[in-house]
Amino acid sequence: MYAIVNIAGQQIKVQEGNELLVNRLKAEEGSSISFDQVLLVDRDGNVTIGTPNVASAKVDATVVEHLKDDKVIVFKKKRRKGYKVKNGHRQYLTKIKIESIKA
Repeated sequence: MYAIVNIAGQQIKVQEGNELLVNRLKAEEGSSISFDQVLLVDRDGNVTIGTPNVASAKVDATVVEHLKDDKVIVFKKKRRKGYKVKNGHRQYLTKIKIESIKA
C-alpha cells in the first residue's frame, strides 16, 4: 500500500515504515504530525485518485530529526570580464518516518 501526499509543497510517494527527507517542517522532534492532502492511494492494485484530494484519507508520521543537507556550491563566471562569484547553500531538512496510511 502506498500513497502520494502533498508535503510542504512537494508531491511525495510514501509507504508505511519509510523514512523521508522533506523541506523543514514547523514541528518539534519526536512529535506526531498528519497530512490530509492525499492525492492518490493504492491498496494492492485498487487505486483511488482524488479530485484534488482523496476524501477521508490521512497519512500519520513522526518527526525524527531536523538537519541540514550537504553544501551545494554555486559558481558564476563571465569570461574575459573579471566577474566571478562563489556562493554556497545548505538546505534545511526534516527527517520523518511514516507510521500509517488511513484511507
